Amino acid sequence: MISQASRFAPAQPPKLSCEYLTERARALFGPHPFASQMSGDQVASLLPEYLAMSQAFPYLQAGSQRDLIFDAMHQNRDIGRDIELTSVVANFICWDETGGHGGILRGGKAALPDILLTENFHSNLLRKDASRLLGRAISPNYSDRTKQYLHSLHAGLSSKDSLVRCAYMVAFELHAADMIQSLWTTLVKTFKARPDDLEYFRGHVGGEDPAEKYHGEMTGRLIGELVQPGRSDCFLNEFGRAYRLSLQWCRDLLGTAARTGDDHSEMQHHGRCHCGAIKFYVNAPRELSAVRCNCSICQMSGFVHLLVPGDKLRIECGEEFLTTYQFNKNIARHTFCRLCGVKPFYRPRSNPSGYSVNIRCLDRRTIEHLRISEFDGEHWEQAFMSMHHDPESCFEDQRSELEWRAQ
Repeated sequence: MISQASRFAPAQPPKLSCEYLTERARALFGPHPFASQMSGDQVASLLPEYLAMSQAFPYLQAGSQRDLIFDAMHQNRDIGRDIELTSVVANFICWDETGGHGGILRGGKAALPDILLTENFHSNLLRKDASRLLGRAISPNYSDRTKQYLHSLHAGLSSKDSLVRCAYMVAFELHAADMIQSLWTTLVKTFKARPDDLEYFRGHVGGEDPAEKYHGEMTGRLIGELVQPGRSDCFLNEFGRAYRLSLQWCRDLLGTAARTGDDHSEMQHHGRCHCGAIKFYVNAPRELSAVRCNCSICQMSGFVHLLVPGDKLRIECGEEFLTTYQFNKNIARHTFCRLCGVKPFYRPRSNPSGYSVNIRCLDRRTIEHLRISEFDGEHWEQAFMSMHHDPESCFEDQRSELEWRAQ
């Protein structure tokens, strides 16, 4: 950790330390949602899903380097140092999560055979704490939202881009420190429990030598090794994306996400153009309503419209690569990536202050269900006047409409 005296001045580029990133996350996102008061029923609903994440994480982290070594094998090339670095840190985190590091600290080499005592896995310590609080045994709940979160987390941890791998590792550990501390404090208040009786929480963030401190510092050291000069902004974008992913999962568990008129919670759907130069996210429900139009430009481009207000879309990077095309009435502003030619979103004629997002450019793993309405864009004026009265709609689930081929 860096001292206050060694901090960079505001006018200078920030030093990408764990301290800076933690402060940045708190400034952007505020207090962790688990810091809010919870009822016993909320805790009873939350803990099985939290247990699922805790149980799955070391396996996901352990498997995150699999495709990297297979890629090296197929290409018949040496393993790069970036892979060595993320692998050795991932290995330590897995070793600690499954009780190995703590056991060696307590008993030295003589404790090595005790790694077979799987009750010391951190997830099993959590299971014991949760069962004590609730007065009954619990099992992990791999709900759809938790599975989607874990799939997205694994995709980041196993990225072929070392900067993305680093960002996801650092973000997960820094978020975990805040999440565990917040949940520990809340559980103690909700159940009037003794803090030291909750072994999982005490071991991670309590006492004089908490485990999460080492997780954060170890992953944080990867930043200096893997983030090249000039790529700090890109790292911060990926870090923010990864941190939001974990934070949104926590918000979903509590049911504190924003609500839409159809009572579906909103979340961030991430998207990009084909080459990845333009990245963005849009706040929208998990179940999306989209429009398929038969006008000339939509038919030629295969655009499927998700219509959102202007404040629901944020460009994460690549705005400088957008170029605009207009025709006919010159109201709609069709924005394309000037590198790959894909139109991920644009300002539509029907709502010039909002956006139409191309469903096909979104990460389909966060979309639970898709409802598509047909729009007769060949006869735009008439269709626009009647579209809310008698739309011809069809319902297509994620498997049928969203499993398009990446050509």
